[in-house]
Amino acid sequence: MPHSTPRRPDVRDLELVGGVEKLTVSLHDADAAWRDVFDEHRRRLREALGERAVLIEHIGSTSVPGLAAKPIVDIVVGVADITAEEDYLPALLAAGYVLRAREPGHRLVRTPGRDVHVHVYEADDPAVEAYLLLRDRLRAHADDRALYERTKRDLLEREWDDMNAYADAKTAVIHGILDRARTSRGSEPGEDAP
Repeated sequence: MPHSTPRRPDVRDLELVGGVEKLTVSLHDADAAWRDVFDEHRRRLREALGERAVLIEHIGSTSVPGLAAKPIVDIVVGVADITAEEDYLPALLAAGYVLRAREPGHRLVRTPGRDVHVHVYEADDPAVEAYLLLRDRLRAHADDRALYERTKRDLLEREWDDMNAYADAKTAVIHGILDRARTSRGSEPGEDAP
């Protein structure tokens, strides 16, 4: 699918609704119930958005069997035009999600309990491909899965003032895993990472 032309200019900066939040979660052993949570929210998202959701995929550590994770289920939803918030955001809010962040190319809504994060992108955004590539690589390669889990455990031993800072600290490891995934499938390394 070619990249669509937005109906209007996108936001230019990050807007965190509610401000910076201290990271207070820890890693939990893999839990098969995370798949059930995803299935429940996929149904909820499909009901809310219908065909406006071009894709709905389980991403992040909870989508990888056997991988320890923060008990937050991450979901990526692809839409036709990220700037056309009227096409998806009111429906997501009506379905019980709350807006957490607006940034160029990305919106984040989550459950009030903060245990499910829904990342909205245009369906053909390179970040969507990167999320799925990382997930699939971690599912298929025990060595990268172990490296990623070890990195997360090491990082969570530190105190983080912001969950986003914790996520940024994993970037180098994620880039390495994505580069190996792209090399093994014949793509160029260094494309956008989640």
